[in-house]
Amino acid sequence: MTGSPRPVAADPASAPAAPARRFPIGTLAYAVLAAAAIALAATTPFSGYVLNILMQAATYAIAVIGLTVVLGLCGQINLAQAAFFGIGAYAVGLGTVDLGVSFWLCLPVGLVLALLLGAVLGASTLRLGGHYLAMVTISFQQILTLVMINWIPVTHGPDGVPRIQRPGLFSDSQSYLALCVFVLAVVAYAVWRMPKTRLGRAMRAVRDNELAAGVTGIDIYRTKVMAFAIGALLAGLGGGLFAGSFTYISPDQFSFAESVVFLTMALLGGVGSPAGAVIGTGLLILIPEWLRFLKEIPGLYLAIYGLAVILIVVFMPEGIWGFLGDQVKRLRPRKPAPPRAQELTLTQDAASAAPVLEVEGLSKHFGGLKAVDEVSFTVTRGGIHALIGPNGSGKTTTLNVLSGLYTPTGGRVRLNGQDITRFAPHQRAGAGLGRTFQNIRLFRSMSALENVVIGAERPGNGIVAHDRPSLEARARAALAFVGLEARADEPVSSFSYGHQRLIEIARALAGNPVLLLLDEPAAGLNSSEKNALTALLRRMAAKGLTILIIDHDMTLVSDVASHITVLNFGRRIADGVTATVLREPAVIEAYLGQESAEGPAVGLKTDLAPA
Repeated sequence: MTGSPRPVAADPASAPAAPARRFPIGTLAYAVLAAAAIALAATTPFSGYVLNILMQAATYAIAVIGLTVVLGLCGQINLAQAAFFGIGAYAVGLGTVDLGVSFWLCLPVGLVLALLLGAVLGASTLRLGGHYLAMVTISFQQILTLVMINWIPVTHGPDGVPRIQRPGLFSDSQSYLALCVFVLAVVAYAVWRMPKTRLGRAMRAVRDNELAAGVTGIDIYRTKVMAFAIGALLAGLGGGLFAGSFTYISPDQFSFAESVVFLTMALLGGVGSPAGAVIGTGLLILIPEWLRFLKEIPGLYLAIYGLAVILIVVFMPEGIWGFLGDQVKRLRPRKPAPPRAQELTLTQDAASAAPVLEVEGLSKHFGGLKAVDEVSFTVTRGGIHALIGPNGSGKTTTLNVLSGLYTPTGGRVRLNGQDITRFAPHQRAGAGLGRTFQNIRLFRSMSALENVVIGAERPGNGIVAHDRPSLEARARAALAFVGLEARADEPVSSFSYGHQRLIEIARALAGNPVLLLLDEPAAGLNSSEKNALTALLRRMAAKGLTILIIDHDMTLVSDVASHITVLNFGRRIADGVTATVLREPAVIEAYLGQESAEGPAVGLKTDLAPA
């Protein structure tokens, strides 16, 4: 069966005119600061010793900013950053010394090698996650170090590579420092802007909540691999410049210990920002120099150095820049109120008589447990369809299979006529499937607006990915629809439980879904919040949206659902019009037991919520 093409949302009608762009004061301030730093590096008559320290700090900072992308933005651990740093360094060292190739050709070769190896390592290991990922990256680091030491005909072994050539225009240390600072400034700016891009928002969403990211249309695996590859690329860039800084490299400069140093720099400065990377790098390189005079007193140097690091970790758990950033945010003036949001449009193919969802013989077995067993039902276009049953009946498992979180043991699922049985969660979102969870899953580091913007970015939503004004306009319209427009810019952590539920629904609505799956939306709500939810569900249905809802609140279900499917022990026991199904003896028995099979209809006279 094939479905008709899904209409595209008419955004011009639904989005208000974008406000005029404000002058980028932050960008201008950054440009002035960067220009001053470059000029200072190029003109200040530093000693040779100080120049070496500053070049090391600048090149290390570039690699640590790479960790900001991997760990800070995407939440993935990488303990092989020094290996990628070494790849860039050896590409420049071996290319200029053994092959006589220009520095400017060797540097991009090192970047490409680091990028490719980072992508390969990420693609082969990122499905592991957690401490398994850390162990694999440590293994990769150790293997690369052994290669540098033992592949003597190529790498020169433990003796290292001497007399590395700098580019002619930057042959002296003063000008080369200016080059390193310039590259650092460009890299820091690019990564500073990254969280506001679609890729950056995807990384932050994956870091905050992978399940929610997947059902909003984000390809989790691809996002992780890209973060890993970008982090490796920046490490390779820093390593290539490092090789030119000292004109000599050896394997011990790229050992596992250096990867730990990079990670420490990122954590101390603040892993969430490139500014933190620069601060952390500067501290760990400069503090030992400041305390050098203490080395004459046995133990005092290490004691003070260790105490300084411990104090930063204890009193600034988010790093120095994280602490400073929080103070700056408190001083910022409140943003001016945005234009009033337009009405939310939900584009549905109301003229089609074809069902929105067709489930045929769906099964999900966990070993010998048949959580869902040969379940079939159809959700017609428009209105609210409820999937109910006692605890353990297989309702949430069914929703998890429908949304791609579980792979079915058997059966078939069609959405709008398209077979999505083997689709990943982000592919199902792209096909028009929206989802909320029983346990609210929001992106905790973001504002309400940012959460909903990610929902609006769903592929197939009819909004160009880089059209930020249209994305924000649709997100604000979705928040206005659930009554939270005035608090759009507040962090989601500041909202009550009931309002967080509404934000999750708004995020799903912003994606203009064909079918919205709601997993116990009334769970944890008080009576007034349930009444508001009931009214919201009716408004959504009035706009033509098709909803499949699970909930134990039978009063809510009987009030809003026109059709009900009942599960018990993983099998369908009833399906039909709400009033009829709730009076069926099999349904009453499933909820109340056999002795009450002649009792009142479920949810019509009594509000039954199985524990």
